[in-house]
Amino acid sequence: MGPPEVTIEQGKLRGSTGTNLRGETFLKFQGIPYAKPPLGELRFKSPQPPEKWTGVFDASKEGDVCYCRDLFRPEIISGSENCLVLNVYTKTIPDEKKKNLRPVLFWIHGGGFVFGSGTEELYAPDYLITEDVVVVTINYRLGILGFLRMEDPSLGVPGNAGMKDMVMALKWVQKNIDKFGGDPNNVTIFGESAGGASIHLLLLSPMSKGLFHKAIAQSGCAVNPWAQGTPGAKRIAKDLNLESSDEKSVLKFLMDKSVEELYEIQNQTKDNMVASEIRPFGVVVEKNSKEPAFLPEEPMKLLAEKKFQQVPFMIGFTTNEGIAFEVFKNPEKPEGPALEDLIPWYLGYKVGTDESKALAAKIKKFYFGDEEQWQKNIAKKYDLLSDVMFLYGIYVTVMNQFHASKAPTYMYQVSIETQLNFFKKFTEVTVPGVSHCDDVGYLFKHFLSIKIEPGSIEEKSVTRFVKLWTNFAKYGNPTPDKNDSVLDVVWKPVTRKELDYLDIGEKLTMKTNPFSERINFWKEIYVNSPAAKKSECAYLKSV
Repeated sequence: MGPPEVTIEQGKLRGSTGTNLRGETFLKFQGIPYAKPPLGELRFKSPQPPEKWTGVFDASKEGDVCYCRDLFRPEIISGSENCLVLNVYTKTIPDEKKKNLRPVLFWIHGGGFVFGSGTEELYAPDYLITEDVVVVTINYRLGILGFLRMEDPSLGVPGNAGMKDMVMALKWVQKNIDKFGGDPNNVTIFGESAGGASIHLLLLSPMSKGLFHKAIAQSGCAVNPWAQGTPGAKRIAKDLNLESSDEKSVLKFLMDKSVEELYEIQNQTKDNMVASEIRPFGVVVEKNSKEPAFLPEEPMKLLAEKKFQQVPFMIGFTTNEGIAFEVFKNPEKPEGPALEDLIPWYLGYKVGTDESKALAAKIKKFYFGDEEQWQKNIAKKYDLLSDVMFLYGIYVTVMNQFHASKAPTYMYQVSIETQLNFFKKFTEVTVPGVSHCDDVGYLFKHFLSIKIEPGSIEEKSVTRFVKLWTNFAKYGNPTPDKNDSVLDVVWKPVTRKELDYLDIGEKLTMKTNPFSERINFWKEIYVNSPAAKKSECAYLKSV
């Protein structure tokens, strides 16, 4: 029997086969273009529909990743601008009648909008494809190539090109996924970190309406302070000491550079990864644009005005998200960020003012008491980073979702610690808790994965994760069967101010009000912030 073949709108594909965790064969179609290559005049622009081809496209190998540095091996910088490709994994190809189409799980990778890809090296489907689903992974443009924004509408660079790539990939799924046995009317988007924030942003974006039916945001949301960016031209001109900050001049300067030179420019544009500063390359509100906007208003305003897609929603976090920042340490500040740097920019405080210093002192007192050498208290510092960069934003998201949405919202916490918790091992941090990214190793196989032994806690945990996530994709409910011996729990959606959530540990346990003392501390800060006094931030008083 030869390699699998499928005919889609663009032409004919020839794929390959793989073997899942249980030793079963599945089909792989990789490196499929979902948009026209964003080269030449299309650099920085919104993606264009893919082109057709003649003959048979070789989908037995992955396409280029989007140009970036490897997060785990920083000496490796690879990829190209011709990277808008996706991968489809399925158990079988349907017959012409296309009966019994399967739920689709559409993965968006993390990496702070500057790292990562949808490759098997990071996200092999070997675990998820044990269930009867179709899995899609994608690349999207990163850093300056994906998130440059010019305010002059005549330049045609309104920002969010990387987010629009995701929308284009979802449109491709709607047109083609049934050829692979996937149901275009049952698509679940899911992602982690920047991928989790992207999932939430897709819920808020009018551009993605009707392209998916359920959503899972893992360790990230649209209102985390690191998710948004700032207009690019002035920032780039200042950091590179360019003679002119005129947007037209800056854009010409960038268009004349190679992708390698652009990457160096991106590195020279300071990204301190602190809460008090808007990042140079991230998601922006598109104003005065001549084309449809991915994000027409601030995420907080869209949440407050209930302008989001009401679909079943799952969102969660790990017990110690802040450990991840060990990887992003500023060599100029080895002790970590100052307390004022951890006051989210959108609260309206200005670093260095009496008000900002007073709030920093309040934060220090809450987390570190009277400790003079507070920077050396690693465990409490990670608690603070977790709360500022992830947890409070997730709390705000949950509260707004379940109050406003008619569809259920499911909340979880990951506390399981096994040999699959690869990111914490990578950071070499020894404090208790599950790091940011550690949940990914229970859903995908990757180049750091261990061999999973039958009957081990690792196998049991992978089976649970996969069943919860694929149940949600199938039914909009992660525990539809009350007599399921593998899950042995009924995961209740959030229904009241005492937040119900599932703790995913060595056992599955329903709990309420995660980190309530810390959440209430930040709730008071937000409600009394300068920004909360403005009408567009009135939602802060309701959560």
